[in-house]
Amino acid sequence: MQSVPSSSNDEQVEDHPIEQVLLTVPPTDDPTLPAFTFRVLVIGLSTCILSSSLSKFFSFRRNPIAIELVFFQLLALPAGRLMAATLPKRLIRLPCTSWKFSLNPGPFNIKEHVLITTMAKGSYGTASNIIVTMKAFYHRPLSPWAALLLMLTTQMLGFGFAGMFKRFLVDSPYMWWPFVLMDVSFYRTINEKDSRPKGMVSKLQFFTLVFILSFAYYIIPNYFFRSIGSLSLACLIWKKSVTAHQLGSGLNGLGLGTFTFDWSTVIGFLGSPLALPISSIIHSMIGFIFLVLHHHSNLILVQ
Repeated sequence: MQSVPSSSNDEQVEDHPIEQVLLTVPPTDDPTLPAFTFRVLVIGLSTCILSSSLSKFFSFRRNPIAIELVFFQLLALPAGRLMAATLPKRLIRLPCTSWKFSLNPGPFNIKEHVLITTMAKGSYGTASNIIVTMKAFYHRPLSPWAALLLMLTTQMLGFGFAGMFKRFLVDSPYMWWPFVLMDVSFYRTINEKDSRPKGMVSKLQFFTLVFILSFAYYIIPNYFFRSIGSLSLACLIWKKSVTAHQLGSGLNGLGLGTFTFDWSTVIGFLGSPLALPISSIIHSMIGFIFLVLHHHSNLILVQ
């Protein structure tokens, strides 16, 4: 963000060239709120282990279930408030040092919440797929220490590149990320006090309503009516054609002309289309078409 002088006083206020960022991200900060606390270490490490385990377990499904960050955001909030209500507030001194810390520095705040879910998100995208591929397809098992070193080096390599390009990808006000704005809006909704306008619902009430409706929407295609997860026009028209089933089936074929009402199928590979701008979705579609055409032309040349 860019700082510009305020017209009313000498204080600095935040400005941003992107309207969506201005409407979502607060321009001020409270430096008195503690961030890296004992609660963050305990809950953050626990959610980190849980998120990596669940995401890898569900990735082997035919239609992978995406463990969204909102699951760990909702999990961290009651856990943090429970620790804030039960842990003692006295200071603890580390042996042989002068460093002191408190198990309970005060109410659970938004900074702790963000840091915990950041730790949970950091466990995504590790090199575990390489380990699984080597064991399943090449029958080359890795020792636990070699596998751990492989995962750590790939993660650190990614963080290193992020630090190298921080000037262009983070500091630039024009590099804004739609999914981050969703997270910011969510944090503010459940952590900040919101007054309900007369005749309307508050942000938290609206979130609760959407949460209940989305839960019901997930239950229907996954448990009560699984066939709407993959509907193929080709298979419905040519029911006895093997070729039509090979081309049109979304489960055992190429999925041409297939559509779905299952939201977990929609977001299983590319994420939520509600958060991405239409230009980003179109670019991804164009890239996918060129990739398929490229592979098709290579197959023709090989034959």
